[in-house]
Amino acid sequence: MARSSSAKPPATKGGASTPPKSKNQVKKLHDDYTSEGVEDNDVFLLPISDYQVMLVMTILGAIVRLFRIYQPSSVVFDEVHFGGFATKYIKGKFFMDVHPPLAKLLITLFGWLAGFNGDFDFKEIGKDYLEPGVPYVAMRLFPAICGVLLVPTVFLTLKAAGCRTATSALGAAFIIFENGLLTQARLILLDSPLVAATAFTALAFTSFSNQHEQGPSKAFDASWWFWLVMTGLGMGITVSIKWVGLFTIAWVGSLTLIQLWVLLGDTKTVTMRIFAKHFLARAFCLIIIPATFYMGMFAIHFLCLVNPGDGDGFMSSEFQATLNNKGMQDVPVDVAFGSRVSIRHVNTQGGYLHSHPLMYPTGSQQQQITLYPHKDDNNLFLFENQTQPLDVNGEAINGTHAWDTMPNITENYIKDGDVIRLYHLATHRRLHSHDVRPPVSEADWQNEVSAYGYEGFGGDANDLFRVEIAKKQSLGPIAKERLRTIQTKFRLVHVMTGCVLFSHKVKLPEWASEQQEVTCAKGGTLPNSLWYIESNAHPQLASDAEKVNYVNPGFFGKFWELQKVMWRTNAGLVESHAWDSRPESWPILRRGINFWGKEHRQIYLMGNPIVWYTSTLAVVIYALFKGIAILRWQRSCGDYSHAIFKRFDYEIGTSVLGWALHYFPFFLMQRQLFLHHYFPALIFAIMAFCQIYDFTTARFPIPGVRENPIINKAGVVTLLAISAVVFALYSPLAYGNAWTKTECNRIKLFSTWDWDCNTFLESYDAYSGLGANPSQISQTPQPPVDNKQPPAQPAAGNNQEPPKVGISGAPKFEPQGQKVVGREEKIEYRDQDGNLLNEEQVKALEGKVEFKTRYETRTRVIDANGNEVEMPIEELAGAGVAPPHPDVQGANQETKKLVKDDPIPKEASSSKDGEKEAERSVPKPASEGNEATI
Repeated sequence: MARSSSAKPPATKGGASTPPKSKNQVKKLHDDYTSEGVEDNDVFLLPISDYQVMLVMTILGAIVRLFRIYQPSSVVFDEVHFGGFATKYIKGKFFMDVHPPLAKLLITLFGWLAGFNGDFDFKEIGKDYLEPGVPYVAMRLFPAICGVLLVPTVFLTLKAAGCRTATSALGAAFIIFENGLLTQARLILLDSPLVAATAFTALAFTSFSNQHEQGPSKAFDASWWFWLVMTGLGMGITVSIKWVGLFTIAWVGSLTLIQLWVLLGDTKTVTMRIFAKHFLARAFCLIIIPATFYMGMFAIHFLCLVNPGDGDGFMSSEFQATLNNKGMQDVPVDVAFGSRVSIRHVNTQGGYLHSHPLMYPTGSQQQQITLYPHKDDNNLFLFENQTQPLDVNGEAINGTHAWDTMPNITENYIKDGDVIRLYHLATHRRLHSHDVRPPVSEADWQNEVSAYGYEGFGGDANDLFRVEIAKKQSLGPIAKERLRTIQTKFRLVHVMTGCVLFSHKVKLPEWASEQQEVTCAKGGTLPNSLWYIESNAHPQLASDAEKVNYVNPGFFGKFWELQKVMWRTNAGLVESHAWDSRPESWPILRRGINFWGKEHRQIYLMGNPIVWYTSTLAVVIYALFKGIAILRWQRSCGDYSHAIFKRFDYEIGTSVLGWALHYFPFFLMQRQLFLHHYFPALIFAIMAFCQIYDFTTARFPIPGVRENPIINKAGVVTLLAISAVVFALYSPLAYGNAWTKTECNRIKLFSTWDWDCNTFLESYDAYSGLGANPSQISQTPQPPVDNKQPPAQPAAGNNQEPPKVGISGAPKFEPQGQKVVGREEKIEYRDQDGNLLNEEQVKALEGKVEFKTRYETRTRVIDANGNEVEMPIEELAGAGVAPPHPDVQGANQETKKLVKDDPIPKEASSSKDGEKEAERSVPKPASEGNEATI
């Protein structure tokens, strides 16, 4: 890094500098911005022996990373998400994820080249890859290649920083034998590509800084330009994998500002014209190149995802209209009394104002009003005036369709301030509100919204709403005066209570199909109170009437909208997870993450303690050094007049700054965080340790040390051997290999290292018998997974898997205030219609059908004499439920169906005592059940 040349001591023949007499009497070695003590460390000009060492380390890294990469042959941790995204890319189905697309696109490319057709859904941890023929090894190969390339990248970065070959090899070895990095690099995950891209950016910028610090003689030459361009490209790659790349950009940006500041202070060789060239070169390479690359990845993302999918509900109507089959035909723009309309909520993307013949279980118990995200006939409402229209004789025309025959539709346009009623066409009830608390948001400022009435009923005053047009949000002068399709944004104010029709991101329970809640709010925020009309039809509108449609947002509009949705979704990932952790626990390796467990084997994300603790020690050493150095600088001790002292401060400080910028921002986040979020910071901490080691053994003028390279090499061999041994001890957790309980417990140093040693068998010989007797196989307990659309129970006679031996135990029932006389457990087999099967029928079905497990708890009440007391079902249930849907087939075919039973994953084994404890021990994907990932 460039430094001011105002306090540079003269060099002696031995290379060490003599203490200055005073700060102002130091002889200047350079008259320009050249940094003192810097040599040309161009990684393209290294000795052949260095490349040979690098090649050996890379081959060793490849062996470690690729060893048994086919294991396990089932879905592991967040392969649920990132494998699933590959399926959606191949199918072209739009999805929403909080991470940029680059790594996911490359994972998809590897799978597609290997023949993956997208028919596997990656739905749950433990789902088998082999039977459906998923090319999972090819998909895992991309992260593995990134993990292998990380080894030479760190080696070259340390060489570019001026470290000896042995020290650089130590850094590479720490990468090879880091168990956590190994675990991530063997699975379909994003962190291995992220760490590799971060390290490449560090290599490029370290090499560029080395060229820059050699002064004007190196400025703007080929090597200078190459590494500056590579830095910009590396930044673009990193931020296109995960937004953690923004921390890498902050690191490069901070050091670039220091470079520019030093250049500005060189008044002898840097004219303002030359300074402008330096500034513009950096602006182009470090801003334009990464920004262009980042947007280019989203352009490819949009080209691949052209069909509607699970994620389009996150996006605006304008965005959704660009997807295949999501665009709509032009619709009439003028809205009048008698118009049949669908009304959409502006802010939440929750969908359309909706009703269906289901009642609220509490409150008024009237018909539900919700938001529903899909187009449906139950979204259609008819605008009515508060009074019926009059005929030529001045008589009121009764009936819902009274406005259909009015001769002059322009007189019936709905204007700002008009009082209207909304008639639900499918159920013949009107939108209604009253001073009753909603069933979920039971706040005093919220009123329930329902559908009330029946066909032929004239309605009441609680059906009246006043239209208030939000002029700033509406498009065009006409749309600010009266309702126009799509263009007008408006509020509906309840006339009787003054509350405003409102919706927010709150889901109703299963009795409302988990649709979004609609209330009438007395103090709701404006965005959550805004609505607009999407579809519009009226019998009096001619075919040539003025029409409107969504404006195509174009690439930049879609790009910017997606960035905002990603940001909001990322910030909303605040629910706790069984394996999450907070940043203060990462440097000390307090706990890891349970990725997978099956067949008495386990994959648990666990770092190598030697690597983690030495790297953390390096950060602590530099912090203490910097604190003492500042105090001595304030006392004018002259330490910074020594070139080696300045180089130590700057070079180690650069790496520690990278660690800090990739670590401390996580303290500001309230979202879910995991141990793997520390990996980019870990890379910088490892490099800081290696640089401190190199200064101590090869650069500081310590008698008998700097002149004796064998000390440096001996220390490297010792550290390498220790890290390799510790790596081998914990490797079964990374590879999913067989292990024994004894060995597991022996190296489990802390109670917070919470992998389960009881998962493993007593001896290795016991594993050899598992293949011959599959019935003995028992996987890590897994509770039911709440899938949105569980598979239907197969009918007898289908060719399905045989019943599994392990049956999950039913959860314990503990009645309150009653004496439990006894418990009994019984296993029953029933067919798809609920008919009880006897033992002979069960044996006849073995090998033909799949048996699924469900829990059922039955309570018998007995009196003091032991006689059974018949209790009404309502008292046993203890809670009211919504009335059944009057239409068995469902008036709304697209509305989500209620799920009665949670499916049980295949091969479920007996659960542990204590349902919650068992659930916490199960591997779970991050952001379980959400589109967004971690």
